[in-house]
Parts: sequence; C-alpha cells; structure tokens
Amino acid sequence: MNEETKNEQVVDDANVEEIFDEARETSTDETTQSQEDHTNELEELQKKVTEEENRYLRLQADFQNYRRRVELDREASEKYRAQSLITEILPALDNFERAMQVEGEGEQFSSLKQGMEMVYRSLTDALKKEGVEVIEAVGNPFDPTLHQAVMQGEDSEQESNVVLEEYQKGYRLKDRVIRPSMVKVNQ
Repeated sequence: MNEETKNEQVVDDANVEEIFDEARETSTDETTQSQEDHTNELEELQKKVTEEENRYLRLQADFQNYRRRVELDREASEKYRAQSLITEILPALDNFERAMQVEGEGEQFSSLKQGMEMVYRSLTDALKKEGVEVIEAVGNPFDPTLHQAVMQGEDSEQESNVVLEEYQKGYRLKDRVIRPSMVKVNQ
C-alpha cells in the first residue's frame, strides 16, 4: 500500500472515531431527553391516576350517603305510614267524644250510647296499635311543641304557664305530633 492510501485510511479512521463520538454524544443527549420526557409523562399519568382515585372515592362516599338517606326515608315512611289515615280519622273520633257527652234517658238512648262507646273503643284501640297516643295536657306545663294555646286564663291555685283546660285533644304518632292539643294556659 502506498503512503497516500495509508494517510487516507488514518484520516478515515480518525473521521470514523469523530463520527462515533458525535453519535455517542447525540445518543446520550437524546437518551437523557427521552428519559426526561418519560419521567414527565409518568408524573402526569400518576397525577391523573391520583385524581381518578379521589374522584372514585368521592363517588363511593356519595353513593353510601345516598343509600343511607334512602334507608332512613324508607324507615320513616314505614314508621309513619298510617299518618294520613290517622289525620283523617281524628275528626270522627272528636265527634264520637262529643256525641258520648250528650245526656239522655231511656233504654234506647242507653243502648245507642253503649254502641257508640264500643265503636269509640274499637277506634282508639286500633289507633293505639298503630302507635297513636293522646297528648296529656291539663295540669302539665305548657309545651309549644305539644300544645296550641288558644286562650289565657288566671288561676291563683295553679303555677304560671300551666295548662288549665283542653278544648281539643292532641295526638302523637310514635314520636311525631300529628295534632297539638288546643288549650287554655294560666298566665
């Protein structure tokens, strides 16, 4: 081989070495850039996963709250299912009480009154089975959640704010007041 070819080969080897060095640097820069891109992508994906997990947990909590509310509503509906019927029956019960206070004589009257008392007892027993209770008023302290004051009176023998008379009975269904008692309260 001649010397010129040798020099070209040496130059070519040097050029090849330079080209490899440049390629390695470029490759290293690209690898570093690629790793940074992947790291950023990974962080974004982790943020999205965290957001979706939080969203899932909130939805799950909302659903549990919804189920609890539905269950409470169902229980209340079952507990107070007869409220509208009872509200409709109370005026008839009041009329029975007024009719039984009427005085009269004779065998027919006493038979009629006895029949009315039996019907009245049947109604009150059926209401008691459903959880209806009469609100006691006379002699008790006035309670605005149980009583409706329609008059005030003055009785020196009674304490202030005590119910003196009851004009209309009040009723409670379990723990809910269906109708407050209409009362006269001492000053």
